[in-house]
Amino acid sequence: MKLLWVWLMVVLFALLGCEKKENPAAFSQADTKKQGLLEKQTSYSGYDDSRINEPSLQNNLFHPFYIFMDKGFSQNHYIPSGFMPNGNCISLDDTWRENCQAGKTCMKITFDVECSRQNQKWAGIYWLNPPNNWGKKKGGYNLTGAEKLTFWARGEKGGEKIQEFTVGGITGDFSDSDTAAIGPVILSREWRKYTIDLRGKDLTYISGGFAWSTSEEANPDACMFYLDEIKFE
Repeated sequence: MKLLWVWLMVVLFALLGCEKKENPAAFSQADTKKQGLLEKQTSYSGYDDSRINEPSLQNNLFHPFYIFMDKGFSQNHYIPSGFMPNGNCISLDDTWRENCQAGKTCMKITFDVECSRQNQKWAGIYWLNPPNNWGKKKGGYNLTGAEKLTFWARGEKGGEKIQEFTVGGITGDFSDSDTAAIGPVILSREWRKYTIDLRGKDLTYISGGFAWSTSEEANPDACMFYLDEIKFE
């Protein structure tokens, strides 16, 4: 009986002194799950800037999307590569630095009227993406949200007549989704801002960002003019 009592006392003290053991495997699994959740939350909470040069709608506002700001500007999105009808009677200097509307450079364009009389009597340039794309290659941009295209222009002497300034209008296998234009426009010697209204237009695919065209008939003597700050807004 005495031995039984001693044995019970030993068992009781052993139970009271026993420490609860953690399950290392269970703790590790729970901790790993928690850490994974934190990493997932962190990865989705940051701002993704991988498309920072693309048109964007933040707070329902379309941020300016440039066709031309300055020569070499990293966010010029279209190239003046579509010379019409063949480019023989046009010269373009996009490094012009005298009397620009803004920035360091603007574009000086010369339409050689005498040359045109021997050719097809008209000329123009399209700013295209990708370069030289007349609807045969996929490219362009989704410009949904833009309400207008604005640009600045002036003539060398004043009175130069541009028959049409255009957005979109490229046809082919990959046609532009819409087109808009203003004209004819008679330029003055002073810089003026012009606007092509894009409200209500389908801008989901535009590879022909901007164009101008004119003719020998509209400019019987000479046609030299300047362009600057061309952008979607």
